[in-house]
Amino acid sequence: MPFNLDEFVACPSVEELDSLKKSEIVKVAKHYCIEFQPLMRKEGIKGYVLEYLVDESILPSTVFETAITVPTDNTFELKRLEMEMNKEVRLKEMEREREKEEREMQREKEAREHECPKIGLDTGVFDVSKHVKFVPKFQEDNVEKFFNHFEKLGEQLKWPRDKWSILIQSNFTGKAQEVYSALSIEDSMDYDKVKKAIFQAYELVPEAYRQKFRKYRKADT
Repeated sequence: MPFNLDEFVACPSVEELDSLKKSEIVKVAKHYCIEFQPLMRKEGIKGYVLEYLVDESILPSTVFETAITVPTDNTFELKRLEMEMNKEVRLKEMEREREKEEREMQREKEAREHECPKIGLDTGVFDVSKHVKFVPKFQEDNVEKFFNHFEKLGEQLKWPRDKWSILIQSNFTGKAQEVYSALSIEDSMDYDKVKKAIFQAYELVPEAYRQKFRKYRKADT
């Protein structure tokens, strides 16, 4: 009588399982989505099927005591080893994925560093646009502090001094911006002249201090 998978699934039994050929047991295993190695012997695959049916409460656990041909050799040990091997394979795959992500992160980091201005490296060409973002914010209420901060940065980052006026004017606001715009092209390219003009506008030069002092003296008298 030919094997009928539906009939077996509807009413499975150890006796029926024992009577099946390997090809028929394979069909049963695939029906229940039981994993096994294709090269395994019939008894090994049958052991997997029987264990599954017991685990799923399809068959009682007592079948292990009454089963006629349930493998008593190393079938279950082989299954345990197989599970350990599968676990090891998954761990190796996870490790490869982690290493791949680390390599991608390293490449992104190197790409970002390559795009950043090479501070302190004399390449012969100075790109002002890459350094403007480092210029401190202009403070009209503390002009002298702003210039001191800018000059320290210029020395630390090794900005060419002939580019200082271009860099510093990028953040000018208010009166400083008006003063810079009023300078001649030649003077606007000279950092020292730009600084002097700004200091005069904000009355930060010695002569301005003296004039203020005279006004205070006259007011007191």
